Amino acid sequence: MSKQSSDHLFDLIKSLTKSEKRYFRLLSQQQSESKAKYMQLFDFLEQKENYSAADLEGISFIKGNQISNMKAHLMQKILQALRQFESAKNSEIHIREMIDYVQILYNRGLFRQAFDILKKAYKKVAKTGNLELKLELLKWEKNLLNQSVGSQYSQNVQRVISEVEDANSKINLINQFTNLAVKLNAIYVKTGYIRNDEHLKEVQKLFYEGLPQHEEEKLSIHEKLSLYRLYVNYYYFLEDMEVGYKYALKWLQLYDQHPDLKNSQLNDYLSAVNQVMIAEYKLFYYQNFLKSRQRLHDLNEQMQNSVNENIRNRLIKYVYVHEFNRIFMLGKFNLGVKLLKKLNPDLEAFIQRSDEHSRIILFYKIACLYFGNSQYHKALEWLNRVQQDEKTDLREDIHSFAKILSLIAHYELGNMEVIDYYIRSTYRFLLKKGELHLFQKYILRFLRKLAGEFREEELIPEFKKLLSNLEPLQDIRYEKRSFIYFDIIAWLESKIMDESVQERIQERAREKMR
Repeated sequence: MSKQSSDHLFDLIKSLTKSEKRYFRLLSQQQSESKAKYMQLFDFLEQKENYSAADLEGISFIKGNQISNMKAHLMQKILQALRQFESAKNSEIHIREMIDYVQILYNRGLFRQAFDILKKAYKKVAKTGNLELKLELLKWEKNLLNQSVGSQYSQNVQRVISEVEDANSKINLINQFTNLAVKLNAIYVKTGYIRNDEHLKEVQKLFYEGLPQHEEEKLSIHEKLSLYRLYVNYYYFLEDMEVGYKYALKWLQLYDQHPDLKNSQLNDYLSAVNQVMIAEYKLFYYQNFLKSRQRLHDLNEQMQNSVNENIRNRLIKYVYVHEFNRIFMLGKFNLGVKLLKKLNPDLEAFIQRSDEHSRIILFYKIACLYFGNSQYHKALEWLNRVQQDEKTDLREDIHSFAKILSLIAHYELGNMEVIDYYIRSTYRFLLKKGELHLFQKYILRFLRKLAGEFREEELIPEFKKLLSNLEPLQDIRYEKRSFIYFDIIAWLESKIMDESVQERIQERAREKMR
Protein backbone atom coordinates (compact mmCIF):
# COMPACT_ATOMS: atom_id res chain seq x y z
CA MET A 1 0.00 0.00 0.00
CA SER A 2 1.50 3.35 -0.98
CA LYS A 3 2.56 5.78 1.70
CA GLN A 4 1.85 9.47 1.42
CA SER A 5 4.86 11.59 0.60
CA SER A 6 5.84 13.22 3.85
CA ASP A 7 8.10 15.80 5.39
CA HIS A 8 9.47 16.32 8.92
CA LEU A 9 7.95 19.79 9.27
CA PHE A 10 4.54 18.71 7.95
CA ASP A 11 4.52 15.67 10.27
CA LEU A 12 5.39 17.88 13.24
CA ILE A 13 2.58 20.34 12.46
CA LYS A 14 0.07 17.50 12.03
CA SER A 15 1.11 16.06 15.42
CA LEU A 16 0.17 19.29 17.25
CA THR A 17 -2.94 19.34 19.41
CA LYS A 18 -5.43 22.22 19.29
CA SER A 19 -4.05 23.68 22.53
CA GLU A 20 -0.47 23.46 21.20
CA LYS A 21 -1.43 25.27 17.98
CA ARG A 22 -3.24 27.93 20.00
CA TYR A 23 -0.17 28.38 22.23
CA PHE A 24 2.14 28.67 19.21
CA ARG A 25 -0.06 31.33 17.59
CA LEU A 26 -0.41 33.22 20.88
CA LEU A 27 3.38 33.21 21.30
CA SER A 28 3.88 34.61 17.80
CA GLN A 29 1.34 37.38 18.54
CA GLN A 30 3.15 38.29 21.75
CA GLN A 31 6.38 38.54 19.77
CA SER A 32 4.62 40.65 17.08
CA GLU A 33 5.37 37.95 14.51
CA SER A 34 1.85 36.75 13.74
CA LYS A 35 2.14 38.10 10.17
CA ALA A 36 5.69 36.89 9.62
CA LYS A 37 6.33 34.64 6.61
CA TYR A 38 7.05 31.62 8.80
CA MET A 39 3.57 32.00 10.35
CA GLN A 40 1.99 32.21 6.89
CA LEU A 41 3.81 28.99 6.03
CA PHE A 42 2.52 27.42 9.26
CA ASP A 43 -1.09 28.36 8.43
CA PHE A 44 -0.67 27.06 4.86
CA LEU A 45 0.68 23.64 5.95
CA GLU A 46 -1.70 23.32 8.88
CA GLN A 47 -4.68 23.48 6.52
CA LYS A 48 -3.30 20.80 4.14
CA GLU A 49 -4.57 17.23 4.49
CA ASN A 50 -1.66 15.62 2.62
CA TYR A 51 1.82 16.83 1.83
CA SER A 52 3.54 17.21 -1.52
CA ALA A 53 6.74 19.20 -2.10
CA ALA A 54 5.11 20.61 -5.25
CA ASP A 55 2.51 22.37 -3.06
CA LEU A 56 5.17 24.82 -1.88
CA GLU A 57 6.39 25.75 -5.35
CA GLY A 58 3.41 27.94 -6.22
CA ILE A 59 2.99 29.92 -2.98
CA SER A 60 3.35 33.66 -3.43
CA PHE A 61 4.55 34.81 -0.02
CA ILE A 62 7.92 32.94 -0.10
CA LYS A 63 10.45 32.91 -2.95
CA GLY A 64 11.54 29.51 -4.18
CA ASN A 65 15.12 29.90 -2.96
CA GLN A 66 13.86 30.84 0.55
CA ILE A 67 11.62 27.81 1.13
CA SER A 68 14.29 25.55 2.62
CA ASN A 69 15.50 28.18 5.12
CA MET A 70 11.94 29.21 6.00
CA LYS A 71 10.96 25.59 6.72
CA ALA A 72 13.99 25.20 9.00
CA HIS A 73 13.13 28.47 10.78
CA LEU A 74 9.50 27.41 11.30
CA MET A 75 10.62 24.01 12.61
CA GLN A 76 12.87 25.71 15.17
CA LYS A 77 10.11 28.13 16.23
CA ILE A 78 7.61 25.29 16.76
CA LEU A 79 10.11 23.24 18.80
CA GLN A 80 10.94 26.26 20.96
CA ALA A 81 7.24 26.85 21.59
CA LEU A 82 6.66 23.17 22.42
CA ARG A 83 9.58 23.25 24.85
CA GLN A 84 7.96 26.14 26.70
CA PHE A 85 4.52 24.53 26.50
CA GLU A 86 5.78 21.19 27.86
CA SER A 87 7.97 22.76 30.54
CA ALA A 88 5.02 23.35 32.88
CA LYS A 89 3.87 19.71 32.60
CA ASN A 90 7.14 17.82 32.17
CA SER A 91 9.48 17.97 35.17
CA GLU A 92 12.52 16.78 33.22
CA ILE A 93 12.15 19.49 30.56
CA HIS A 94 11.74 22.04 33.36
CA ILE A 95 14.89 20.77 35.12
CA ARG A 96 16.92 21.02 31.88
CA GLU A 97 15.61 24.58 31.50
CA MET A 98 16.75 25.34 35.07
CA ILE A 99 20.20 23.90 34.27
CA ASP A 100 20.38 26.29 31.30
CA TYR A 101 19.56 29.17 33.69
CA VAL A 102 22.31 28.02 36.08
CA GLN A 103 24.82 28.06 33.21
CA ILE A 104 23.72 31.56 32.08
CA LEU A 105 23.99 32.96 35.62
CA TYR A 106 27.31 31.19 36.20
CA ASN A 107 28.76 32.71 33.00
CA ARG A 108 27.72 36.15 34.30
CA GLY A 109 29.44 35.55 37.64
CA LEU A 110 26.10 35.54 39.51
CA PHE A 111 27.00 32.51 41.63
CA ARG A 112 24.52 32.98 44.49
CA GLN A 113 21.59 33.31 42.10
CA ALA A 114 22.81 30.23 40.20
CA PHE A 115 23.04 28.27 43.45
CA ASP A 116 19.47 29.23 44.44
CA ILE A 117 18.13 27.79 41.16
CA LEU A 118 20.35 24.71 41.61
CA LYS A 119 18.78 23.96 45.01
CA LYS A 120 15.27 24.17 43.51
CA ALA A 121 16.33 21.88 40.66
CA TYR A 122 17.65 19.31 43.18
CA LYS A 123 14.19 19.10 44.79
CA LYS A 124 12.58 18.45 41.41
CA VAL A 125 15.15 15.86 40.32
CA ALA A 126 14.68 13.96 43.61
CA LYS A 127 11.03 13.38 42.62
CA THR A 128 11.84 12.14 39.11
CA GLY A 129 14.82 9.99 40.11
CA ASN A 130 16.61 10.93 36.86
CA LEU A 131 20.24 10.09 37.64
CA GLU A 132 21.66 11.67 34.48
CA LEU A 133 20.06 15.02 35.38
CA LYS A 134 21.30 14.65 38.96
CA LEU A 135 24.86 14.21 37.64
CA GLU A 136 24.45 17.36 35.57
CA LEU A 137 23.35 19.28 38.70
CA LEU A 138 26.27 17.86 40.70
CA LYS A 139 28.66 19.02 37.95
CA TRP A 140 27.37 22.57 38.30
CA GLU A 141 27.50 22.37 42.10
CA LYS A 142 31.19 21.47 41.85
CA ASN A 143 31.74 24.46 39.57
CA LEU A 144 29.92 26.75 42.04
CA LEU A 145 31.78 25.35 45.07
CA ASN A 146 35.06 26.34 43.42
CA GLN A 147 33.76 29.92 43.25
CA SER A 148 32.44 30.16 46.81
CA VAL A 149 34.85 28.61 49.32
CA GLY A 150 33.20 28.80 52.77
CA SER A 151 33.30 27.29 56.26
CA GLN A 152 31.72 24.01 55.13
CA TYR A 153 33.65 23.77 51.87
CA SER A 154 35.41 20.45 52.67
CA GLN A 155 32.21 18.75 53.85
CA ASN A 156 30.30 19.96 50.79
CA VAL A 157 33.03 18.79 48.43
CA GLN A 158 33.07 15.34 50.07
CA ARG A 159 29.26 15.13 49.88
CA VAL A 160 29.23 16.04 46.18
CA ILE A 161 32.01 13.54 45.40
CA SER A 162 30.13 10.81 47.30
CA GLU A 163 26.87 11.59 45.48
CA VAL A 164 28.64 11.61 42.08
CA GLU A 165 30.17 8.19 42.79
CA ASP A 166 26.81 6.80 43.94
CA ALA A 167 24.96 8.17 40.87
CA ASN A 168 27.68 6.88 38.51
CA SER A 169 27.54 3.43 40.12
CA LYS A 170 23.76 3.25 39.74
CA ILE A 171 23.87 4.55 36.15
CA ASN A 172 26.55 2.00 35.26
CA LEU A 173 24.47 -0.91 36.64
CA ILE A 174 21.28 0.32 34.96
CA ASN A 175 23.17 0.65 31.65
CA GLN A 176 24.40 -2.93 31.94
CA PHE A 177 20.83 -4.14 32.53
CA THR A 178 19.40 -2.08 29.65
CA ASN A 179 22.25 -2.93 27.23
CA LEU A 180 21.61 -6.63 27.82
CA ALA A 181 17.85 -6.12 27.32
CA VAL A 182 18.49 -4.37 23.99
CA LYS A 183 20.77 -7.21 22.81
CA LEU A 184 18.14 -9.82 23.66
CA ASN A 185 15.42 -7.81 21.94
CA ALA A 186 17.53 -7.53 18.77
CA ILE A 187 17.65 -11.34 18.54
CA TYR A 188 13.95 -11.72 19.38
CA VAL A 189 12.81 -9.16 16.80
CA LYS A 190 14.72 -11.07 14.11
CA THR A 191 13.91 -14.69 14.96
CA GLY A 192 10.93 -14.68 17.31
CA TYR A 193 10.85 -17.28 20.07
CA ILE A 194 13.59 -19.85 20.80
CA ARG A 195 13.59 -22.36 17.96
CA ASN A 196 16.02 -25.14 19.08
CA ASP A 197 18.65 -26.17 21.68
CA GLU A 198 21.43 -24.35 19.86
CA HIS A 199 19.40 -21.12 19.81
CA LEU A 200 18.54 -21.59 23.52
CA LYS A 201 22.20 -22.03 24.51
CA GLU A 202 23.17 -18.95 22.49
CA VAL A 203 20.58 -16.78 24.28
CA GLN A 204 21.34 -18.21 27.75
CA LYS A 205 25.09 -17.64 27.21
CA LEU A 206 24.47 -14.04 26.15
CA PHE A 207 22.22 -13.45 29.16
CA TYR A 208 24.38 -14.96 31.92
CA GLU A 209 27.64 -13.55 30.59
CA GLY A 210 26.10 -10.08 30.30
CA LEU A 211 24.18 -10.06 33.61
CA PRO A 212 26.20 -7.98 36.12
CA GLN A 213 26.61 -9.10 39.72
CA HIS A 214 23.97 -7.57 41.98
CA GLU A 215 21.97 -8.09 45.17
CA GLU A 216 18.33 -7.43 44.33
CA GLU A 217 17.29 -6.38 47.84
CA LYS A 218 20.05 -3.72 47.92
CA LEU A 219 19.18 -2.15 44.57
CA SER A 220 17.58 1.29 44.28
CA ILE A 221 14.07 1.61 42.83
CA HIS A 222 15.39 2.58 39.38
CA GLU A 223 17.89 -0.29 39.34
CA LYS A 224 15.09 -2.71 40.23
CA LEU A 225 12.85 -1.32 37.48
CA SER A 226 15.59 -1.96 34.89
CA LEU A 227 16.33 -5.43 36.30
CA TYR A 228 12.68 -6.55 36.27
CA ARG A 229 12.21 -5.29 32.71
CA LEU A 230 15.29 -7.31 31.69
CA TYR A 231 14.02 -10.48 33.40
CA VAL A 232 10.61 -10.11 31.75
CA ASN A 233 12.22 -9.82 28.30
CA TYR A 234 14.45 -12.82 28.94
CA TYR A 235 11.83 -15.23 30.30
CA TYR A 236 9.21 -14.24 27.71
CA PHE A 237 11.83 -14.87 25.01
CA LEU A 238 12.35 -18.36 26.48
CA GLU A 239 8.54 -18.77 26.62
CA ASP A 240 8.76 -19.32 30.38
CA MET A 241 5.67 -17.17 30.87
CA GLU A 242 5.08 -18.12 34.53
CA VAL A 243 8.49 -16.80 35.67
CA GLY A 244 8.24 -13.83 33.31
CA TYR A 245 4.81 -13.01 34.77
CA LYS A 246 6.28 -13.03 38.28
CA TYR A 247 8.82 -10.36 37.31
CA ALA A 248 6.24 -8.36 35.33
CA LEU A 249 4.11 -8.18 38.48
CA LYS A 250 7.12 -7.10 40.58
CA TRP A 251 7.85 -4.41 37.96
CA LEU A 252 4.26 -3.11 38.07
CA GLN A 253 4.03 -3.36 41.87
CA LEU A 254 7.06 -1.07 42.22
CA TYR A 255 5.09 1.66 40.45
CA ASP A 256 2.04 0.98 42.64
CA GLN A 257 4.24 1.34 45.73
CA HIS A 258 5.75 4.63 44.43
CA PRO A 259 2.89 6.56 42.70
CA ASP A 260 5.10 9.63 42.06
CA LEU A 261 7.17 7.56 39.64
CA LYS A 262 4.17 6.86 37.39
CA ASN A 263 3.97 10.41 36.07
CA SER A 264 7.72 10.89 35.63
CA GLN A 265 8.16 7.47 33.95
CA LEU A 266 4.83 7.00 32.24
CA ASN A 267 6.33 5.23 29.22
CA ASP A 268 7.94 2.57 31.41
CA TYR A 269 4.83 2.26 33.57
CA LEU A 270 2.72 1.59 30.47
CA SER A 271 5.25 -1.04 29.35
CA ALA A 272 4.88 -2.77 32.72
CA VAL A 273 1.06 -2.84 32.41
CA ASN A 274 1.38 -4.16 28.84
CA GLN A 275 3.82 -6.95 29.80
CA VAL A 276 1.60 -8.09 32.68
CA MET A 277 -1.35 -8.32 30.27
CA ILE A 278 0.69 -10.24 27.66
CA ALA A 279 1.44 -12.94 30.25
CA GLU A 280 -2.16 -13.05 31.48
CA TYR A 281 -3.33 -13.48 27.88
CA LYS A 282 -0.87 -16.26 27.05
CA LEU A 283 -1.37 -18.07 30.38
CA PHE A 284 -5.16 -17.65 30.05
CA TYR A 285 -5.48 -15.93 33.45
CA TYR A 286 -8.73 -14.41 32.26
CA GLN A 287 -9.97 -12.84 35.52
CA ASN A 288 -6.55 -11.26 36.17
CA PHE A 289 -6.52 -10.08 32.56
CA LEU A 290 -9.89 -8.33 33.06
CA LYS A 291 -8.55 -6.48 36.14
CA SER A 292 -5.47 -5.32 34.22
CA ARG A 293 -7.69 -4.36 31.28
CA GLN A 294 -9.72 -2.13 33.60
CA ARG A 295 -6.51 -0.49 34.82
CA LEU A 296 -5.52 0.19 31.20
CA HIS A 297 -8.95 1.63 30.31
CA ASP A 298 -8.89 3.87 33.40
CA LEU A 299 -5.45 5.14 32.43
CA ASN A 300 -6.63 5.85 28.91
CA GLU A 301 -9.62 7.87 30.15
CA GLN A 302 -7.63 9.78 32.76
CA MET A 303 -4.69 10.69 30.56
CA GLN A 304 -5.91 11.10 26.97
CA ASN A 305 -6.01 14.89 27.24
CA SER A 306 -2.99 15.37 29.50
CA VAL A 307 -0.20 13.39 27.85
CA ASN A 308 1.99 13.82 24.78
CA GLU A 309 1.24 12.32 21.37
CA ASN A 310 3.66 9.41 21.82
CA ILE A 311 2.05 8.22 25.07
CA ARG A 312 -1.46 8.87 23.73
CA ASN A 313 -0.71 6.63 20.73
CA ARG A 314 0.73 3.92 22.97
CA LEU A 315 -2.34 4.00 25.21
CA ILE A 316 -4.65 3.62 22.22
CA LYS A 317 -2.45 0.86 20.79
CA TYR A 318 -2.47 -1.15 24.04
CA VAL A 319 -6.23 -0.70 24.54
CA TYR A 320 -6.99 -2.13 21.09
CA VAL A 321 -4.28 -4.82 21.06
CA HIS A 322 -5.49 -6.22 24.36
CA GLU A 323 -9.11 -5.97 23.29
CA PHE A 324 -8.15 -8.17 20.34
CA ASN A 325 -6.32 -10.50 22.76
CA ARG A 326 -9.47 -10.76 24.90
CA ILE A 327 -11.45 -11.65 21.76
CA PHE A 328 -8.86 -14.33 20.91
CA MET A 329 -9.14 -15.77 24.42
CA LEU A 330 -12.93 -16.06 24.12
CA GLY A 331 -12.94 -17.04 20.44
CA LYS A 332 -15.46 -14.28 19.61
CA PHE A 333 -13.92 -13.42 16.25
CA ASN A 334 -17.13 -11.84 14.95
CA LEU A 335 -16.72 -9.14 17.64
CA GLY A 336 -13.12 -8.63 16.52
CA VAL A 337 -14.22 -8.09 12.93
CA LYS A 338 -16.85 -5.58 14.08
CA LEU A 339 -14.16 -3.74 16.04
CA LEU A 340 -11.96 -3.66 12.94
CA LYS A 341 -14.81 -2.13 10.90
CA LYS A 342 -15.27 0.50 13.61
CA LEU A 343 -11.53 1.27 13.49
CA ASN A 344 -11.35 1.22 9.70
CA PRO A 345 -11.10 5.00 9.05
CA ASP A 346 -8.10 5.29 11.40
CA LEU A 347 -6.56 1.84 10.94
CA GLU A 348 -4.19 2.67 8.06
CA ALA A 349 -3.01 5.86 9.79
CA PHE A 350 -2.36 3.80 12.93
CA ILE A 351 -0.42 1.22 10.89
CA GLN A 352 1.75 3.94 9.33
CA ARG A 353 2.59 5.30 12.80
CA SER A 354 3.63 1.84 14.01
CA ASP A 355 7.15 0.43 13.77
CA GLU A 356 7.90 -2.49 11.42
CA HIS A 357 7.82 -5.10 14.20
CA SER A 358 4.43 -3.96 15.51
CA ARG A 359 3.04 -3.87 11.95
CA ILE A 360 3.96 -7.50 11.25
CA ILE A 361 2.29 -8.67 14.46
CA LEU A 362 -0.78 -6.51 13.80
CA PHE A 363 -1.16 -7.83 10.22
CA TYR A 364 -0.97 -11.42 11.47
CA LYS A 365 -3.45 -10.85 14.33
CA ILE A 366 -5.96 -9.22 11.95
CA ALA A 367 -5.56 -12.15 9.54
CA CYS A 368 -6.28 -14.59 12.38
CA LEU A 369 -9.40 -12.61 13.36
CA TYR A 370 -10.77 -12.91 9.83
CA PHE A 371 -9.77 -16.59 9.64
CA GLY A 372 -11.53 -17.29 12.95
CA ASN A 373 -14.62 -15.60 11.51
CA SER A 374 -14.40 -17.81 8.40
CA GLN A 375 -13.63 -14.82 6.13
CA TYR A 376 -10.76 -16.51 4.31
CA HIS A 377 -10.40 -13.99 1.46
CA LYS A 378 -9.92 -11.18 4.00
CA ALA A 379 -7.53 -13.35 6.00
CA LEU A 380 -5.40 -13.86 2.86
CA GLU A 381 -5.30 -10.09 2.21
CA TRP A 382 -3.68 -9.49 5.60
CA LEU A 383 -1.44 -12.56 5.41
CA ASN A 384 -0.15 -11.21 2.08
CA ARG A 385 0.71 -7.95 3.84
CA VAL A 386 2.81 -9.92 6.33
CA GLN A 387 4.64 -11.68 3.51
CA GLN A 388 5.04 -8.56 1.35
CA ASP A 389 6.62 -6.57 4.17
CA GLU A 390 10.07 -5.43 3.12
CA LYS A 391 11.61 -6.32 6.49
CA THR A 392 11.60 -10.11 6.04
CA ASP A 393 14.47 -10.32 8.54
CA LEU A 394 11.99 -9.33 11.27
CA ARG A 395 10.05 -12.04 13.11
CA GLU A 396 10.95 -14.95 10.87
CA ASP A 397 8.59 -17.09 12.97
CA ILE A 398 5.57 -14.89 12.10
CA HIS A 399 6.49 -15.00 8.40
CA SER A 400 6.69 -18.80 8.62
CA PHE A 401 3.30 -19.23 10.24
CA ALA A 402 1.73 -16.70 7.90
CA LYS A 403 2.69 -19.03 5.05
CA ILE A 404 1.16 -22.04 6.83
CA LEU A 405 -2.07 -20.16 7.57
CA SER A 406 -2.22 -18.94 3.96
CA LEU A 407 -2.12 -22.55 2.77
CA ILE A 408 -4.97 -23.51 5.11
CA ALA A 409 -7.00 -20.46 3.93
CA HIS A 410 -6.48 -21.51 0.29
CA TYR A 411 -7.68 -25.02 1.23
CA GLU A 412 -10.80 -23.58 2.90
CA LEU A 413 -11.51 -21.53 -0.26
CA GLY A 414 -11.12 -24.63 -2.42
CA ASN A 415 -8.13 -23.20 -4.32
CA MET A 416 -6.68 -26.67 -4.83
CA GLU A 417 -5.00 -25.71 -8.11
CA VAL A 418 -2.56 -23.40 -6.27
CA ILE A 419 -2.00 -25.56 -3.16
CA ASP A 420 0.83 -27.64 -4.64
CA TYR A 421 2.73 -24.54 -5.83
CA TYR A 422 2.38 -22.82 -2.42
CA ILE A 423 3.41 -25.99 -0.58
CA ARG A 424 6.70 -26.15 -2.52
CA SER A 425 7.28 -22.42 -2.00
CA THR A 426 6.52 -22.67 1.74
CA TYR A 427 8.72 -25.75 2.13
CA ARG A 428 11.71 -23.94 0.58
CA PHE A 429 11.11 -20.87 2.78
CA LEU A 430 10.84 -22.89 6.01
CA LEU A 431 13.93 -24.92 5.13
CA LYS A 432 15.94 -21.77 4.43
CA LYS A 433 14.83 -20.14 7.72
CA GLY A 434 15.39 -23.28 9.81
CA GLU A 435 11.70 -23.34 10.76
CA LEU A 436 10.78 -26.79 9.40
CA HIS A 437 9.63 -28.57 12.58
CA LEU A 438 7.35 -31.58 12.95
CA PHE A 439 4.32 -29.25 13.18
CA GLN A 440 5.01 -27.78 9.73
CA LYS A 441 5.92 -31.15 8.19
CA TYR A 442 2.66 -32.78 9.30
CA ILE A 443 0.53 -29.90 7.95
CA LEU A 444 2.37 -29.68 4.61
CA ARG A 445 2.08 -33.44 4.13
CA PHE A 446 -1.64 -33.29 5.02
CA LEU A 447 -2.37 -30.43 2.59
CA ARG A 448 -0.39 -32.03 -0.23
CA LYS A 449 -2.45 -35.17 0.21
CA LEU A 450 -5.74 -33.23 0.14
CA ALA A 451 -4.64 -31.37 -2.99
CA GLY A 452 -4.63 -34.69 -4.89
CA GLU A 453 -7.57 -36.83 -5.87
CA PHE A 454 -9.59 -37.29 -2.70
CA ARG A 455 -13.05 -38.65 -1.92
CA GLU A 456 -15.32 -36.75 0.52
CA GLU A 457 -15.69 -39.77 2.84
CA GLU A 458 -11.90 -39.90 3.31
CA LEU A 459 -11.69 -36.34 4.71
CA ILE A 460 -12.71 -36.94 8.34
CA PRO A 461 -10.23 -39.85 8.84
CA GLU A 462 -7.45 -37.60 7.47
CA PHE A 463 -8.43 -34.77 9.83
CA LYS A 464 -8.39 -37.23 12.74
CA LYS A 465 -4.99 -38.57 11.68
CA LEU A 466 -3.49 -35.06 11.57
CA LEU A 467 -5.07 -34.28 14.95
CA SER A 468 -3.50 -37.39 16.51
CA ASN A 469 -0.12 -36.35 15.07
CA LEU A 470 -0.33 -32.75 16.31
CA GLU A 471 -1.78 -33.19 19.81
CA PRO A 472 1.39 -34.71 21.36
CA LEU A 473 3.43 -31.77 19.99
CA GLN A 474 1.72 -29.45 22.49
CA ASP A 475 4.00 -30.89 25.20
CA ILE A 476 7.28 -30.67 23.23
CA ARG A 477 9.30 -27.52 23.98
CA TYR A 478 10.15 -26.30 20.48
CA GLU A 479 6.95 -27.56 18.89
CA LYS A 480 4.35 -26.21 21.34
CA ARG A 481 5.05 -22.58 20.42
CA SER A 482 3.49 -23.33 17.02
CA PHE A 483 0.10 -23.39 18.74
CA ILE A 484 0.55 -19.80 19.99
CA TYR A 485 0.08 -18.39 16.52
CA PHE A 486 -3.04 -20.23 15.44
CA ASP A 487 -5.18 -22.83 17.24
CA ILE A 488 -4.82 -25.57 14.64
CA ILE A 489 -6.24 -28.13 17.09
CA ALA A 490 -9.50 -26.17 17.32
CA TRP A 491 -9.60 -25.91 13.53
CA LEU A 492 -9.20 -29.69 13.11
CA GLU A 493 -11.80 -30.42 15.80
CA SER A 494 -14.22 -28.05 14.07
CA LYS A 495 -13.80 -30.03 10.85
CA ILE A 496 -14.32 -33.35 12.62
CA MET A 497 -17.34 -32.06 14.57
CA ASP A 498 -18.77 -30.15 11.59
CA GLU A 499 -18.93 -26.77 13.32
CA SER A 500 -17.24 -23.42 12.78
CA VAL A 501 -13.75 -22.85 14.15
CA GLN A 502 -15.21 -19.94 16.12
CA GLU A 503 -17.70 -22.22 17.89
CA ARG A 504 -14.98 -24.75 18.68
CA ILE A 505 -12.58 -22.14 20.12
CA GLN A 506 -15.39 -20.68 22.22
CA GLU A 507 -16.08 -24.13 23.66
CA ARG A 508 -12.38 -24.64 24.41
CA ALA A 509 -12.34 -21.21 26.15
CA ARG A 510 -15.31 -22.22 28.32
CA GLU A 511 -13.48 -25.46 29.24
CA LYS A 512 -10.38 -23.49 30.29
CA MET A 513 -12.45 -21.15 32.45
CA ARG A 514 -14.14 -24.10 34.13
